Amino acid sequence: MPQYPPLYVLRHGETAWNAEGRLQGHFDSPLTATGRVQARAQNSILRNRDLIGFAALSSPQRRAQDTAELALDGLLPYSSSEGLAEIGVGDWAGRSRAELMQVCPEARDTYDLYEHAPNGEGFAALHERCRQFLSNLTGPHVLITHGITSRMLRLILLGRELEDLRGMQGGQGVVFYLNEGVQHRLKL
Repeated sequence: MPQYPPLYVLRHGETAWNAEGRLQGHFDSPLTATGRVQARAQNSILRNRDLIGFAALSSPQRRAQDTAELALDGLLPYSSSEGLAEIGVGDWAGRSRAELMQVCPEARDTYDLYEHAPNGEGFAALHERCRQFLSNLTGPHVLITHGITSRMLRLILLGRELEDLRGMQGGQGVVFYLNEGVQHRLKL
């Protein structure tokens, strides 16, 4: 297994479309009041960590950058990286998960929608994008990303197989710390 630097991985706070049950993919919706509270909670978590020598990168998508502004406030500047963008969901971006479950009979649950989205990125392509992103990191980082991309990054960092993605823990308002193949879920 490749060696990776210590990393903190954050998912953006709740958005309007998260609350409405819509797929976002490369589309964006604004953080809700709850999402802003979650990002501030991530800031409180990170304030209790030693970030000396760390850099910060965010997805270029607005919801992640808005989270980065709050989560990193007073701690670290950040720049953006396309490698941290959310999985593309093609023609299904912006559509309701409930509606899509009706038109995609092969989906066992809403997780499967990410794999079956017409013109979407799919899990194998996301895995390759995330693997390349991680292989280019040269030091410790705080990464602000999205739900599925966060799971994929952590799956790779933990040396797990792609079929384990469904079981990867998620969460908004928490911070995952990964170092030497071990993951810690940090919360207030």
